[in-house]
This record gives sequence, structure tokens and C-alpha cells, in this order.
Amino acid sequence: MQSGIDTATANLEQWLAYLEAVHPSEIDLGLDRLRQVATRLDVLTLPCEVVTVAGTNGKGSTVAMLDSVLRCAGYKVGCYTSPHFLRYNERICLDGEPVSDELICQAFTRIEQARKDPVGEEISLTYFEFGTLAAFLIFAEQKPDIAVLEIGLGGRLDAANLIDPDLSIVTTVAMDHESWLGSDLEQIGREKAGIFRPGVPALIGSLEGKIPNSVRETAETLGCGGIYQLGKEYSWQSEDGGQNDESASGIESTVDIERQSEKWQWQQLSEQGELQQQYLNLPRPGLPVDNAATVIQAVKLMQHSVPTAAIYQGIEQASLTGRMQRIGRFLLDVAHNPHAATYVVQQLQRKAQSQSQQGKRIALVGMLDDKDIEAVLEITAPHFDEWYVAQLDGPRATPAGRIVKYLQEQGCQHCQTFDNVSLALDKVLQQSTEQDQVLVFGSFFTVAGVLAEKERLLP
Repeated sequence: MQSGIDTATANLEQWLAYLEAVHPSEIDLGLDRLRQVATRLDVLTLPCEVVTVAGTNGKGSTVAMLDSVLRCAGYKVGCYTSPHFLRYNERICLDGEPVSDELICQAFTRIEQARKDPVGEEISLTYFEFGTLAAFLIFAEQKPDIAVLEIGLGGRLDAANLIDPDLSIVTTVAMDHESWLGSDLEQIGREKAGIFRPGVPALIGSLEGKIPNSVRETAETLGCGGIYQLGKEYSWQSEDGGQNDESASGIESTVDIERQSEKWQWQQLSEQGELQQQYLNLPRPGLPVDNAATVIQAVKLMQHSVPTAAIYQGIEQASLTGRMQRIGRFLLDVAHNPHAATYVVQQLQRKAQSQSQQGKRIALVGMLDDKDIEAVLEITAPHFDEWYVAQLDGPRATPAGRIVKYLQEQGCQHCQTFDNVSLALDKVLQQSTEQDQVLVFGSFFTVAGVLAEKERLLP
């Protein structure tokens, strides 16, 4: 553990190195320590409307589309997300742009002073908790109209849940982070539903039967200010009449890799099932439609009014790094659990049906050890001709040889291992052609490694 940092001169890189060393563990769920420091900083509330988003998959897409719609409506929006790909600043954005090193370092300095308050006990904070408090401080000072907070892990005990929201959204619940959140979906659902509050509207972005009952039950027990669930209180359908047709499989709603021309519609229903409000001829987003439908329901519940034109424009323009992101013949997706892997495979299958595949289908993968690796590979293995397995850095990284072993058990014969993502990318570029499709997936770290060299992906 480092003894300290020169807060007057430290740059962001030095701060981040210090934060990685100052707390004994990477994850330390619980809000008591954080609340003490937040109280000293006077950031237990924010001077703006707050939307909190949790979920196993889909929360990043939801945040991105909500941010886009609100900014199209003319509002100043602050977004806090994690993790980042290339720059730490990506985690804290104002009006679509990462905040400056200077603002983050100033916030870190104040947090460091507060946690070491000479009149109180020194309080230990994790890397993530420092970042969360920094976002709170920056939003408190910069005063956006709306702050959108993405939960990092779980919900109930996540640092971002310290702030009471004005609107809470749970997108999906699937098996992930079992050692922290619980061994079954009902337990995990209760943890994610921990972002709900009495008297505050609760949105559930998955169909009944596709999300554990514990999510809605928690909202009902708390007495939330209305419960709005996909397929019940609001829904969507294609213009050809297929209702919520792209989420029927139980995975996050499926849109084609390429933007489609067909339109869709959204509707809000009364308790009696009667149509209350409707939007027709909505543009296909480049992100899942379930999440787009949830965003529309969200803006209908917010304190800030949003014009219809902003909804259409914001949904069409929204994009998200590392989620079905196409760069040349490369497709990048952070899919790292069975739920997300199923989604990616379904997209590839849909594309194959709409376009003839001339070349090979290649996978570049690296994963962390706390994921359900065998399940992810069982889902993806049959769909690729060649595998390039990269060793990731850090103690949580899964040995590349173990991934190959799992792949071989699934019948994959063409597997190669590499010491890092860059070397794997080198070999992919050497051994593939422009007719081949390459999927990069398995972890934020895998995608980040390729994004760092994205200029090499273009013809």
C-alpha cells in the first residue's frame, strides 16, 4: 500500500495508480464507508434529476440512448458509467464528452482530503468508490439538468446506489457475478432491484417470464411510485405487427448488426390494457429495441419533458462503444456471460440469413476467471471456424490455455493462443482475408485491446 500521494502535483495517471494500491481489494460492496465520505463532501444528494440504471446486460445501451434522447431535447446531461475502454475519463461525461483530467484530479483531491479528515477516522475507499464520488462531486459542481448513473455491480450495495434516484431502471437479470450477488436468479434479481425506492417509479426492461419474479415483487413491497414493465405497462412491436418479437427468445432484444430500414412502434397501456399513448414509425436503433422501448417509457416518467422529435432523433443517433460495434470486417462486443453471448450469436445468425457469407468466421477472445466461461464457449463455439485466444493481464485473467481446452472439448480444432490481445490481432490480420468476419468478444479488456489499435482494422 502506498503511503500517500502529492495531491498538489499528481496527474491523472498517478492518481489512478495510487487508487489501485490504496485499498486492499478491488471490490468491497457496501455503502457505509462511502456514505461517511459523501457526508463529509456534502454529496448525498445531487442538484438535478437522477436516473439510476441497473441490469446484467442492456444497461449501457439504455444509458446511451437515454443520454442521446435527452441531449436532443436540449438538456445538459451527466453520465456515469463503467468500466472504460481507453481513457478513464470515459466514465464521467457531460453532454456526451468525457470530462477533463483537471476536473477528475480536483475531485480526487477533495475525496482524499475528506476520507483522511483529521477530526475523524481515516476511511478506506476502493478504486470504483473513488470514481463514483468523483462523478457525484463533478455533477454537483457542473449542475447538469439530469444525471444518469449506471450501476457497476449488482445494485443494492453498489456505490452508485448511494444517491436516491428520481427514476430507477432494471434492464435484465442473468447469471453473472454469482460470488457477489447470489447463486440463483431470484437472489440476483433482488440485489438489482435494490435500486428501487418507495414512491419512485420503477422500470423493468424485460418481459414477464424473462426476468425473475423478485424484481417486480421488490418494487411492489417497497411501494414504488408506479411499476412499468415491458410487455405489461408498455410494449413495442414491429410495424408488421410482431409484438416484442425480437425479445421472444428471452435474451436482450435483437436488432440486426446493420441498421434496418423497417420501423417499429411503441405503446403505453392502462391497467385495463387500454392504449394510452403511442409512437409510430420509430427508427430502428443500432442498439437493442427492448432498451429503446424502455428509454421511451423512462422519458415519459421524468420530470423534464421531452419533445416527440427528440425521441425519434435521439434513438436513431445513439451508439455505444464495444456493443455490436462494427469497424471494417471486425465486430466488437464485450459479451462475457451466457445471456450476452446468446445475443451476439443470434445477431450473427440473422446477418448470415440476410447476407451470403463468403469467408471464414473468426473469433478473437479473452476472458476473466470470474465469468461462466464454459457456458459462454458452449454457446459460441459452433459458430466460428477459427479461434484466436488472447491472454489478458491481471490476476483475474483466465489462462488462454484453459480457454482452448474448453473450446477443444466443444469440437473446435483451429485454436491458437497468444500472450496478449495485440499479438492475437497481429495474427488475425496476417491469416485472414477481407471476406472473413472477425468477432472480438469476451471482456471489456479484450475489446479495449483491439480498440487501442483500431486504425489497423480498416482496409
